[in-house]
Amino acid sequence: MKDIKHYINGQYVGSASGKLFENVNPANGKVISKVHEAGREEVDAAVQAAKAALRGPWGKMTLEQRTAILHKVADGINARFDEFLEAECLDTGKPKSLASHIDIPRGAANFKVFADMIKNVPTESFEMPTPDGTGALNYAVRRPKGVIGVISPWNLPLLLMTWKVGPALACGNTVVVKPSEETPTTTALLGEVMKEAGVPDGVYNVVHGFGGDSAGAYLTEHPLVDGFTFTGETGTGEVIMKAAAKGIRDISLELGGKNAGLVFADCDMDKAIEGTMRSAFANCGQVCLGTERVYVERSIFDEFVRRLKEAAEGLKIGPPDDADANMGPLVSLKHREKVLSYYQKAVDDGATVVTGGGVPDMPAELAGGAWVQPTIWTGLADDSAVVTDEIFGPCCHIRPFDTEEEAIELANSLPYGLASAIWSENITRAHRVAGQIEAGIIWVNSWFLRDLRTPFGGSKQSGIGREGGVHSLEFYTEMKNICVKL
Repeated sequence: MKDIKHYINGQYVGSASGKLFENVNPANGKVISKVHEAGREEVDAAVQAAKAALRGPWGKMTLEQRTAILHKVADGINARFDEFLEAECLDTGKPKSLASHIDIPRGAANFKVFADMIKNVPTESFEMPTPDGTGALNYAVRRPKGVIGVISPWNLPLLLMTWKVGPALACGNTVVVKPSEETPTTTALLGEVMKEAGVPDGVYNVVHGFGGDSAGAYLTEHPLVDGFTFTGETGTGEVIMKAAAKGIRDISLELGGKNAGLVFADCDMDKAIEGTMRSAFANCGQVCLGTERVYVERSIFDEFVRRLKEAAEGLKIGPPDDADANMGPLVSLKHREKVLSYYQKAVDDGATVVTGGGVPDMPAELAGGAWVQPTIWTGLADDSAVVTDEIFGPCCHIRPFDTEEEAIELANSLPYGLASAIWSENITRAHRVAGQIEAGIIWVNSWFLRDLRTPFGGSKQSGIGREGGVHSLEFYTEMKNICVKL
């Protein structure tokens, strides 16, 4: 059984404390590796290495040299595609058919996208008059923010980590990454690719561990980290925000959601069913943009529920190597306990279980995995915890509405505002409703269409800041104005 070590200053190193924790395959419950847990010593070494690298060869490279290396990083991931795919699927349990089309290709592409973007984004300049008539010129330049602490989630481990590391490095920063303790492997493996691509030592660092009283807390408390980017649940975001306040460090937070889908009677029913199936059950429901609240106009409510039930019951649950499987396990048995507790609460609160609600029968070799059934409910009150809390599992509650105004009010009724989906063939209605939804991203007659140039992030308790396109560059750089008297 292999050990997964930290990657610090271009070397793989173990923890001085000797502390290890188990990395478990969620498809069968078996331990696949032992992971070194970072203490303050390892976190400090990583941050110090990142700080020093800003003044080393990395900080002296031209933009062209730096972005050429990032293209090599992307090529290196693709050259070892099968190795990254195997590691990602062992950590998460997700079907290879999904990870091979989304996780690994997008994980690699993030380096090229932002490398190309930073080369083509202009700054600004202004000519201004002066009292003596000679004038002055103001022009802006971008400079890296410094050392960025990257705390990445477990649902799309490589993709969402490189979504942050790609633009951070493109802008000339250095990073210390703390991946989720559930999914450490591809983040560690990327160190080898960085080395092969010519990324100088100290630019990319990885420390493993947990949140409180472990690597996550030590990283956010470290005074030499200049900014933090985090994707995860809102409570953890609040903890990071408090830590970042000391020293006035910048933050970018993409946090929890309880996203609504609005299905109007004038929708294309086939589109709405297909899109809601993906938004509720893709990646076993472990997608921050997923739909857990579905509001359907009353005249089509029964038909929609019936058809979504049929579609959900047609899902094939299976391990990563099952080519026919389109739903894997949850990420861990611990997370399954949480999801199943909501399944039980739904029953306790009087829900009608349309389908699912439990654990599927799996073959003996998979019986130890974190499996749950795709689940649909109706009949719950709007203040039920199942309707208000982010569950992050393959489930949704469907409720009827009667008017457009009611649908908007229901969609906006929670303190979250990450994403929403609107299903209507009336484009005037779609524009009108989308403009009133309190969320950072709203899809009309689609779900999860992502143009990487567009702003991505949440409103209300779903986050602070925006990622994607120039919005990522704004976070990872400091804009400096230079005024020249002519």
